Amino acid sequence: MASTYDRVINFGAGPSALPVSVLEEASKGLLNFQGTGIGIAEISHRSKEFQAFLLNMESLIREQLDVPLTHRILFTQGGGSAQFSAVVLNFLARYRLLHPERGPEETVMDYVVTGSWSKKASEEARRLGGGRVNVVVDSRQFSESGRAFDNIPLHDTFNFSPDPALVYYCENETVDGVEFSHEDSSPASFPFHKLGKDGHLVPLVADYSSSFMCRPIPHLADHAVIYAGAQKNIGPAGLTILIVREDCVVDVDAAARLGAAPVPIMMAYKTLADSGSLYNTPCVLPIYISGLVLERMKARGGLKHYEETNKRKAEKVYAALKDGEAKGKLRRKVKPGSGSWMNVVFEVVGPDAEKKFLEGAEQKGMKGLKGHRSVGGVRVSLYNAITEAEVDQLVDYMKEFIASA
Repeated sequence: MASTYDRVINFGAGPSALPVSVLEEASKGLLNFQGTGIGIAEISHRSKEFQAFLLNMESLIREQLDVPLTHRILFTQGGGSAQFSAVVLNFLARYRLLHPERGPEETVMDYVVTGSWSKKASEEARRLGGGRVNVVVDSRQFSESGRAFDNIPLHDTFNFSPDPALVYYCENETVDGVEFSHEDSSPASFPFHKLGKDGHLVPLVADYSSSFMCRPIPHLADHAVIYAGAQKNIGPAGLTILIVREDCVVDVDAAARLGAAPVPIMMAYKTLADSGSLYNTPCVLPIYISGLVLERMKARGGLKHYEETNKRKAEKVYAALKDGEAKGKLRRKVKPGSGSWMNVVFEVVGPDAEKKFLEGAEQKGMKGLKGHRSVGGVRVSLYNAITEAEVDQLVDYMKEFIASA
């Protein structure tokens, strides 16, 4: 139903819904940020007020995710796609510093490919060169068609290299609706136990863009880098959040003198770390709104509250989907156990049935349900700002559609 602002329920995959209370507060800050008399979009990023806000935002992330002091929290721009490149360049530099005698032919980068985004990340690593890409596992091989990203492969299928420059995975595949379980006992969890048997720090990199701050991050301290575009659970597009282990903040210029590829200054993690994420003008407005979201999250109980709520939301949608499958009206696209909490994907069975489903939803004030253009179908994104009551409205509509279709 329309709100006071004539808003609909936005189930879009990103940029995605934000809490109305945050948007209302942000509108005040657009005119006057913290009593400065200057709007947040106008104020200097060097001002003491903004720098204090940024430090508090870092503290909110560290506290709610329990980020250890061994890791820096950094803020940058360019989204996950920029990190596809930055990760490769920074970790090749790190590897060259650790192994100056090894050339590209002796350098391996491990990529776990479970969906469209991890596939793109591996392709960027190949494009940049500097080492060989080892596909640890490709989940398409375990689909019925041999082409679909519809599962998390079993642990014994993962073939990690003995000494890779980096190990990359995407925790939640936004397009394909596939996600690693956060329960170690699940066969769909990430096989952390297969890494680091020699006692070395593992160069483990995770793309958390579409699940960041929706629940705790398993084995966070074991990661070298976790990155996330903010435009799913945290704020507007434009901000990218990095959690970087100290040993991965390396002197990329020293590595270049040893033969590593030069790293653009704004892609070097050391640049961000040394400048407190303020080497250049950051995306001030997205940072502000994201900070307000994080403050609201803490006030509402932090990640424990959001984990419990998001679990219930996902279970409700999957239950309705299961009912639709039993009645031959809907078809899930991801194997049981591998489905995402954040992005539930399915097909509507029958000629023009998908069009009818989407049109009916829009008539009831629910938008953003059309699947990604590359895969089609329906995609329900259940980010933090989507309330349980809004999910209930969608589930009621799904049941109504199943009964009448």
